[in-house]
Amino acid sequence: MYLISISLDNFRSYKKKKFHFSPNLSIIIGPNASGKTNLLEAIFLLAIGKSFRTDETHDMISEAQEVGRVKGEVKTKDKDVTLEVMLTRGQVGSIPTPYKKYMENGISKRLVDFAGILRATLFWPEDLELIIGSPVRRRRYMDFVLMQIDREYRRSLLSYEKGLRQRNKLLELIREGKAGRGQLIFWNQLLIKNGDYIAGKREELLEFMNRESAKDFDIGRFQLTYDRSVISTLRLEQYAQEEIVSGSTLVGPHRDDFFFEILEGEKPRNLHHFGSRGEQRLGILWMKLAELHFIKANTLESPLLILDDIFSELDHKHREIIFDIIGNQQTIITTTDEHFIGKKHTKDGTIITL
Repeated sequence: MYLISISLDNFRSYKKKKFHFSPNLSIIIGPNASGKTNLLEAIFLLAIGKSFRTDETHDMISEAQEVGRVKGEVKTKDKDVTLEVMLTRGQVGSIPTPYKKYMENGISKRLVDFAGILRATLFWPEDLELIIGSPVRRRRYMDFVLMQIDREYRRSLLSYEKGLRQRNKLLELIREGKAGRGQLIFWNQLLIKNGDYIAGKREELLEFMNRESAKDFDIGRFQLTYDRSVISTLRLEQYAQEEIVSGSTLVGPHRDDFFFEILEGEKPRNLHHFGSRGEQRLGILWMKLAELHFIKANTLESPLLILDDIFSELDHKHREIIFDIIGNQQTIITTTDEHFIGKKHTKDGTIITL
């Protein structure tokens, strides 16, 4: 599987542009603010159906435009596929429209059927926020990985998120005396069923990373610890009054988290609170290599590896670790300076200059 080309229309800074990629290595060179990350965002959108930068669809549409489009040609092991995402601001002219429309070979698809046709692992400087940022980022990260390999996870997540919104609205009505608590039973059961599946798969992901990840590379010893917010009938009963007061569901996968630890000596050390900047960068590198292993183990295919201007963040030794894995899958790299990559790799790769 690899991405052959991508066409952008009214996407971010691109009015109309098409890019072709090598099945091996493509290197995108350009100064800051030249559109490198915009291009990678579009590629990731084809894989996940969502942006890694924003939850707001309108942010991805060029200024003063109603519609943006991203279209990619993908070669799978069976056939060539055209993937397309159409983006709107909620209406075109006076006609209400979905914010996103997904298509495979011109046929409309639901997100649950679209995500994961193209699979990708992204490594970019803001990944450091996975260690030092909010739990929301870490939950999104787990979702982005699992959505690419597990259709049932996609279905469960979408069902859970919809059910959560409905349950929270109902809690507000109960607080206002406009609904009874008996109406929660259906939504409780829906959240418990889907929440158990989501949490189980998240646990499998983190366990795999701890067991298998990056063991062939001299990076350091790290582990991820899952902080699961269990959802069950008993826990919902325990928090019943607090939920009505707050008008929100207080337990479940939407409250999950995980944290990084470095293993040294007798006691693990929390990377957020007690890790140096260099150790935190290596922790992210360790996790991204683990992600590559996880996707390949579950699909028997290597994902597209996307590296956004990361070489300035790594020393020579750890750049070489990245270079060692480049030949194992299609790789797209962005950089402001080709010297970070070196003549050997720029010679072997397809160069795209912005």
